Amino acid sequence: MAEVDVDGTTGDGEIRDQLPDDLNAAEFVGPYVFPNNNRRRIAASLYVVIGAIFVVLWLIVDSPLVNAGFGVGGAALIAVGLYGMLAGWNLRYDENDALVAATRSVGFPIGHASAQLGWRGWLSRPTWRILVYSNEPQPERRGLVLVDGNDGSVLDAIVENNPEDWSQYD
Repeated sequence: MAEVDVDGTTGDGEIRDQLPDDLNAAEFVGPYVFPNNNRRRIAASLYVVIGAIFVVLWLIVDSPLVNAGFGVGGAALIAVGLYGMLAGWNLRYDENDALVAATRSVGFPIGHASAQLGWRGWLSRPTWRILVYSNEPQPERRGLVLVDGNDGSVLDAIVENNPEDWSQYD
């Protein structure tokens, strides 16, 4: 039986959060496909079209209901839409391609690795951040490699001896 508080609501002990089935990664089988950055262009196109409609309405309609706010709002939507078009880079290199580029740049065989997609600069250029460890039972080297998601070039590679002591995990 559910606990009921004095005010008639269900108690905290009965509230349960759970992920929807389509977001439950624990039961997912198969390769993960990272969403492409160029999906931004869909919304950006809508902003430009709606902004253009607002500007045209402001220019041709003579009504107290259509004022200068239509022109200003339409211009703002067009500006945001154009920025979205420029920032909607195509993600040509996935995390596997970035890992291959990272392997070439660090100079040691890679054991464990982790990839994260981030964006850099005003135009939000996609950039993979690859954290790599050398392939020994207790990794002796580690590195961080930045790989451009659009052209696959290695932007930066930082390699160092691993300062962590993993001897307790033998």
